[in-house]
Amino acid sequence: MVSASIPSPADDARGSGLFLVRNERSGSAVIRLDPTTTIAERLPAARVRDIAEGDDLDDIVAQAMAEDPAPTVLGIYGGDGSVSRMAHLARRYDRPLLALPGGTFNHFARALGLDSVDAAIDAFEAGSTVAVGVADAVAEDEAPITVLNVVSIGAYPELIEERERRSSLGKWLGGVAATWTALRRTEPLTIVRDGRRARVWSVFVSVGRNDPERVATMQRQEADASVLDVRIHHARGSRVRALAALSFGKRSAAVLRAVRLFPRDADIERLVVREVDLVVRPEPGHPSLFVHDGELEEQRSEAFRLRCAAIPDAVIVFAPRSGA
Repeated sequence: MVSASIPSPADDARGSGLFLVRNERSGSAVIRLDPTTTIAERLPAARVRDIAEGDDLDDIVAQAMAEDPAPTVLGIYGGDGSVSRMAHLARRYDRPLLALPGGTFNHFARALGLDSVDAAIDAFEAGSTVAVGVADAVAEDEAPITVLNVVSIGAYPELIEERERRSSLGKWLGGVAATWTALRRTEPLTIVRDGRRARVWSVFVSVGRNDPERVATMQRQEADASVLDVRIHHARGSRVRALAALSFGKRSAAVLRAVRLFPRDADIERLVVREVDLVVRPEPGHPSLFVHDGELEEQRSEAFRLRCAAIPDAVIVFAPRSGA
């Protein structure tokens, strides 16, 4: 793992050079302390910008980078989707990233030992950084997307899309309604990989090696990722097993295994590769989409090509160094 040290600023200039965007709509399903006071007290010299409905993060950061002086550090308070978008911009502008966990799950931040806003600011003040691997995901001929945790096609993106359509019910009730709908409507899709065709319930492409017992590898496991860990759930079982495979908690997966609802090992194909190239063909009437870091990406054509490649040491992130 590559790491670097950045000198801590003087006490009266804490946060100097930092441009921090807050997405306070992240993590609406959980109760958390408002970080405003913590940020103001610990990073008084930072430039802080709240992102509102309809704002474009690319435009916000581009405007900040055009100012004199330009930020030396880009920061984000939000969930995995917000952090992945800011990580993409940190790569574009060659700036280190400060990730303040403010989402529901915070998979990326937790993998780096950032379990609170204070822990992330501690690393920032100490100048403690790690070089983090990502994946580049390219759909058709569009621009690459920076992925921090996982890319998925199949049952999980359809479940997320259904939940978002029912967002007026709230995340919990919307999730229950979406799951009920998925139990009736989910269908396998067809993928083509290396010239071979397969019918699958889902594919998960995780950044870095992941837990061998999981199918839905949504929780990133390591920082310095140089490979992709791919899980392909072949469509040999029921819809119930297809949705049971989406369980990413160890306890819930153990319960599902005990009652024999979890997919059989023989139905899960596991690959560790540097890149993967898929043609994705959903059933008629089902959307052409994929999800990365909780963010849906819908495609215009019925079938689409999706390529993912591991990019080691892609972004510098403020985090505790291993063993520190």
